[in-house]
Order: sequence, then structure tokens, then C-alpha cells
Amino acid sequence: MPGKMVVIFGTSCILWTVFAASQAFKMETSPESRSLAQIGDSVSLTCSTIDCESPSFMWRTQMDSPLYATVRNEGTKSTLTMNPVSFENELSYLCMAFCGPDRLEKGIQVEIYSFPKDPEIHFSGPLEAGKPVTVKCLVPDVYPFDRLEIDLWKGDHHMKSQAFIEDVESKSLETKSLEITFTPIIEDTGKALVCRARLHIDEMDSVPKERETTEKLQVYISPKNTIISVNPSTRLQEGGSVTMTCSSEGLPVPQIFWSKKLDNGNLQPLSENATLTLIAMRMEYSGIYVCEGVNLIGKHRSEVELVVEEKPFSVEISPGPQTATQIGDSVVLTCGATDCEFPSFSWETQTDSLLRENVRSEGTKSTLTLSSVSLANETSYLCTVTCGHKKQRKGIQLKLYSFPGDPEIEMTGPLVNGKPVTVSCKVPNVYPFDRLEIELLKGETILGNKNFSEEEVGNSLETKSLETTFIPTTEDTGTVLVCRAKLHIDEMEFEPKQRQSTQTLYVNVAPEDIKLTAFPSESVKEGETVIISCTCGNVPETWIILKKKAETGDTVLKSIDGAYTIRKAQLEDAGVYECESKNEVGSKLKSLTLDVKGRENNRDYFSPELLVLYCVSSLIIPAIGMIIYFARKANMKGSYSLVEAQKSKV
Repeated sequence: MPGKMVVIFGTSCILWTVFAASQAFKMETSPESRSLAQIGDSVSLTCSTIDCESPSFMWRTQMDSPLYATVRNEGTKSTLTMNPVSFENELSYLCMAFCGPDRLEKGIQVEIYSFPKDPEIHFSGPLEAGKPVTVKCLVPDVYPFDRLEIDLWKGDHHMKSQAFIEDVESKSLETKSLEITFTPIIEDTGKALVCRARLHIDEMDSVPKERETTEKLQVYISPKNTIISVNPSTRLQEGGSVTMTCSSEGLPVPQIFWSKKLDNGNLQPLSENATLTLIAMRMEYSGIYVCEGVNLIGKHRSEVELVVEEKPFSVEISPGPQTATQIGDSVVLTCGATDCEFPSFSWETQTDSLLRENVRSEGTKSTLTLSSVSLANETSYLCTVTCGHKKQRKGIQLKLYSFPGDPEIEMTGPLVNGKPVTVSCKVPNVYPFDRLEIELLKGETILGNKNFSEEEVGNSLETKSLETTFIPTTEDTGTVLVCRAKLHIDEMEFEPKQRQSTQTLYVNVAPEDIKLTAFPSESVKEGETVIISCTCGNVPETWIILKKKAETGDTVLKSIDGAYTIRKAQLEDAGVYECESKNEVGSKLKSLTLDVKGRENNRDYFSPELLVLYCVSSLIIPAIGMIIYFARKANMKGSYSLVEAQKSKV
């Protein structure tokens, strides 16, 4: 059995060898037919065989030109490497594989391109608002440039597009660009300027077909409106100081440079701060000072001339140069001299009236006292100071006002619902009244407003008023009436310039709904009790007065809470009863007639009062008889003893 197996195995090997020899080998390339290579990169082409254990390979170009590459064979694979890729490699490469007597060949087309960098954005200069600028979008080292397209965008605005469809005369790297000129505005700051380049090589997805560069715009403004402010003045005194501040507009914010013009025209640098302060001034500090605002796109300058004078003495007056004083008050005006050892003073009014009274001068100061000022004192006062051969004069204007009290609110009468009333708002002793304004408000409603600007102002205190008439309603109760007075003298420093008075309104209502009743009835019998009652509804603080009418005169009845009780009514209680309901704003009357009927004749009537009277009289009459008897007896004897009279006689 083993011998048979050997025979069979040997036979199968012979058959396989015959079959393999009769089967053709295969060949593969990578990439299969086309390779796209970036100039400067390293690219390899691979050729390999299948079903051939020991192939041999040969590479050549279609035009039999040099390979410009290196070849490496290893087993069933051969590799052609181009490192780096150059224009010479843009060829069709042919790989031939030999397996015994058999030969296979396959071609690979190598195409090259160059698109190595993102576009570059260049400006002809810094972006200045309002000035044209040229922007260039540059794409370097591109090949083939006839496939190139460049777009330029500013924000969402498409500025320009350019394609380079032209014949390529020679194989070379080209730098292509797009240019456009535009005028930037300040609103362009922060917008994105985008340069986008596309190389239309659609065959290879892995190739970067599009590159772009973005640059945010920064629009600048050249320095302008360079302004110098000087404090305290451009004319200065020796020993004094001055502060000069310079500002300049621009973007970016200009840097400030201070300098001083020399006699030869050159500039002497002083400072790079916006503020320049000079102290202990001397005469040689006089001259022209230059401020220059500078930023990266321009400069702008401004000049100021300082004059330093010899220091004179100075005069100060207080409280000046204007002061406001209430009429009736006192005011002291003070005049002082500095840098003068022995000054002399004189005071006068604007009308050249020399003032000698109430003036006191001592050392370097002089005072003028005005007591209880009146309208005659409203003028300008001048203080003249003499120091050697120099004189200086300073004035102070005295303005008077009078606004001493709050407004006064007066009404023509109490407020009655539905009845017109006139309210007056008075402002007493005001001056100057042509600056006065009076406003009258009821809650938030303006009842009236008046100013007195058109009235002729006299030299006197005036009481001014505003009157208005309105019809109050019950809804006005609790509302605040405001009288506001304003004295519009803004140039005067005094308080208050506004005064006001308030009054809370209470609207009265006249009496109404009077009811006059007799209980149990308006017709009663003699001896019965009857209650006469008077009421007035819905009116607070109402007085009730009950009267009994008669021809000889009315009788006011003592009522309690509007009720009057008649106990055991008599015939004389009959008659007309009247109720008067009144308050501060009015009254109302109502009456009724009470009828009292006498006793009936067929009825015995015995009054307890008559019984008492009867008993008392039965005791009094005998007593009076006894007194008369004993009195007579005493007269006969000359004396009388009650004790003796009572002794028994035997």
C-alpha cells in the first residue's frame, strides 16, 4: 500500500509542473495607470508579478529618455523612485517584466504640479480711512498655472476673481497674483480679507486643490484735530506755572511729542507725555511750543505761544466778582493785595461815587461793610489798589433778591361739592419779581401757571399772586393743593430758589336727606309719651336743632342726638315742631305738626297727684286753726306758754 501512494504522489507532481508551465504569469502596477506628483516631493512607482517566482524587470520611458529616477528590484517587485520630483519626471514610464520566455509590460503616466503654499496678501501701504490702497493676492510657485483661479473677498463682499487661462510656453514655476484698489472706511476694521486660490486638478482628491489666507483688516486714521489747551493762560507771570495738555485724534491713538521752537527754527524735544507742565516760569520760557501727534501712518501738529511777563502785584476781591445778598442782610466786601508791601485802597461805586464811610483798611486788606442792604445798594463796587506807580482795579457786582417766605394759599370760602371756589397763591415781598414763576397744582393736575417776565420791575418789594377758580368735588377730598414759586436767577448762588406750600383739600357737602318723625305718632292723647326725632343722613359734622314754633317766638328744645322726649303730653304740647340741620356750608329745614287730644268725658280719672294734694290740705287746715287760736290767746294775756296751755285743768 505505501508503494502505491508514492507512485500516485509522483504522478501528481509531474502533472502540476506541466500545468504551471502552461499557465501565463500576471503583472500589477501601483499606481495603476496615473500618478499625480507635487514638485519637490518623493514619488515611487511599483511593478510586481504574480505566478512567476523569479521575474526580471526593466524600466524605460515612452520616448526612451533618461528615467531621472532610481530602480530597485527585490523578488517579484521592482520600484522606481523619483526623489525629488522635477519637471523631467513628467513622462510616461513603462515597466517590463520577464518570466522565462514570457514578457509583460504596463505604462504609468506621471503628471506633476506645484501648489505648495497658501496665498500671500500684500498691501501697498497701511490702510487709511478715505485713502485708496492696492491689495495684492499672490500665489507663489504654481504649476500648471493655466489651471489656477484666485478670488478676493472682503467680509461677505466678493471684490474680484481672476483665472489664468493662457498657454504654458515652458515648464516652470510661476507666481501669479490678483490686484485690486479700493478705498477703506473705518467700518472695515475687523472684517476678514480672504484670498482664496484653487488649482483645478480634479483627478486626485488627495491633492490640496484649494488654499486660502485670511487677514483681518485694521483701518487707520492719520492724526488730525491736534488741540492744545493751556491752563491758566498763555500770558504768564514770572514764578508762575502753566500746564499745557495736547490731544490728537487718530487710529491708532497718536503718540504726543512736545517740543519748543528755537531761534534757528530747530525743535528742542521736551516731553512725550500728553501733558506738559512748566513751573517757576522765567522770562526765557517765552516762545512757541509745538505739540505733534504721531502714529504709524502720519503726523499732525499744533502750536501755542507762551508769553512770560514780569510779575506785578495782584488784587483779589471777595466774594467776587459777583455776589447775591438778601435784602435786609449785611454784606462785607473784601479787597486784598499781594506782592505789594504798602498798598493804598479806595472804594467807589459804578457811578464814580467815592465811598468813605464803613471802609476799613489795614495792611494789605480793605473791607467795605454794607449793613441792612436795600435796593439802593444794588450796583457794582470798585476797589482801586495803588502800589507805587502802578494801579489795579477790581470790581464786584452786588445783586439783591428777596424771597423770604413760602407762598400763602387762600380760598374765598370753604370747599363745597359742586360750588365754584377761587384759590389764591400769594408770594410776599419778592424781588426781582420779573424772574418769578408761580404754579398751582391739584394733585398732579396743573390748575394754573404764571410768570411775571413781561411786567415792569420797580425798585420795591412786591407781593405777587396767582388766582384760579375751580369746582371741587367730593373726590378732591384728601388731594394735596400745591403752590410752588420759583425765582429764576441761575447766576446767583443762594438758596432756596424754589419754595412751596401745600394744603390738603376737604370738600364739604350741604345737609341732605332730613327726616323728622314723631313716635309713636304725630297724633297722641293727653298724658301719653311722644318722642320727636330728627336725623340727617350721609353728612358728617352736622348740627341738629329742634324748635317748637310759636307766634310769640320759637323755643329751642334740649334734644339728645336729635331726639326730644315729651312725657305725659299736655294739650299745650301740640303745635308745629321744626328741625334745622346745618353745617359750615349750609342748612336745611323740615317740620311736622303734633296733635294732642284731651281726655274723654265718660271716664273717671283720679290723679295720684290730686290724692297727695288732698291729704296734705286736710292736715294743713286744722293746724292753721290752732295756730290762730293760740295766737289770740297770747295777745290777751300778754304771753303764751305752750306747756302751760297743755296742762290739765281739774
